[in-house]
Amino acid sequence: MKQGSAIPMWVFPLVAGIGALVLVFAILMALDARPQPAQGEVISSGRADIGGPFTLVDHTGTTVTEADFAGRPMLIYFGFTYCPDICPFSLQVMAAALEALPEDRRNEFQPVLITVDPERDTPEQLAQYIESPAFPANLVGLTGTPEQIAAAAAEYRVIYRRALEPGAPEDTYTMDHTSLIYLMDRQGEFHSVYAHGTPPAQLAEGLQDFLEESPR
Repeated sequence: MKQGSAIPMWVFPLVAGIGALVLVFAILMALDARPQPAQGEVISSGRADIGGPFTLVDHTGTTVTEADFAGRPMLIYFGFTYCPDICPFSLQVMAAALEALPEDRRNEFQPVLITVDPERDTPEQLAQYIESPAFPANLVGLTGTPEQIAAAAAEYRVIYRRALEPGAPEDTYTMDHTSLIYLMDRQGEFHSVYAHGTPPAQLAEGLQDFLEESPR
């Protein structure tokens, strides 16, 4: 290209596409070099290096660690309250799957939302968000400092980054992030992960199978 010549318009979509591929590649590498599950696919392994200790703040302002959930299987989702569609959809899938279980078994699970947007998702913001009747009834929201969130995300191999449309106001940013539902067993160890788009019935079946193989 000659110096001073204009950049062809077709270059810009190409660059954007390459950027998206780079993000996907980073997520794949983060999941121990295994392919990320396609929609509806489930990866199960008691030996996967996913999950670990964390120190965060819940929606009541109380500092909690993974030890506070010991003895209860957890359904963990990393998202944020300003998410327009993917996050609420995933939490609704979680709620529908739990509703499909008998009430006494449903209540064994602790659903958890860990924000990837700690700057906006204060405990007060989370407390209001998790009250949605479309979400699991006993959903816990967790936030913390950016460093605490980064540490928790690293334990679960979650990738996230701020995204802002060119020329848009700074406070209108959104978050690109891994969208998976993690099932952790009663000891806080990884059991399985459910990809975005998993039907509620399939998630409910997985939860029922877990209960049968992991009695109280």
